[in-house]
Amino acid sequence: MTKAKVLAVIALYRERFEKEGIGKIKLAHDAIPASSGQVLEHCHAMLDQMVEFMAEGRLEKVFRWLGFIQGCFWRAGWYTLDELKDHNRP
Repeated sequence: MTKAKVLAVIALYRERFEKEGIGKIKLAHDAIPASSGQVLEHCHAMLDQMVEFMAEGRLEKVFRWLGFIQGCFWRAGWYTLDELKDHNRP
């Protein structure tokens, strides 16, 4: 994925979070989410950091986080695996 494509996917996911009324929280790395809603809120907060990582050239971390978020989306029933794969295509 190009940087432009990653930023476009981040924008797509940010728009979805906002449309669904999902806020942002940053969970501690040793915390277990109390609900699936907290998982999505944490994912929403991750998007801001991903943009920072992009600016710093930390693409490998961005790709790991993108995969994590996409796994959470699939588990939440927001997207199918085919839809998620399409998000990653040029």
